[in-house]
Amino acid sequence: QVRLVESGGGLVQTGGSLRLSCAASGSIFNINVMGWYRQAPGKQREWVATITNGGTTNYRDSVKGRFTISRDNARSTVYLQMNSLKPEDTAVYYCNRYFAPFPWGQGTQVTVSS
Repeated sequence: QVRLVESGGGLVQTGGSLRLSCAASGSIFNINVMGWYRQAPGKQREWVATITNGGTTNYRDSVKGRFTISRDNARSTVYLQMNSLKPEDTAVYYCNRYFAPFPWGQGTQVTVSS
């Protein structure tokens, strides 16, 4: 069973940037699609971005042009570069396998102040 550990969150001002990392305890080489998700207070978890092994990416409309997902299979790590952050991006961010998710990690808190 793969264990996922997210890191890199913090408190930033509107317009700031953060880079999130997600380290997997096992290889992600054979995992075709990895994704980042987020859950804001009082809301359901939502999908943010996905990336395939071939590098194809997809983003929810609200983050397009601001967020960039990437992966390093050799390091079993998935990244999320977040620029031009907005208060509505405030949430706990998680990563996981898109199809048949593993048990969810603890996530990393991102707080954007106005």
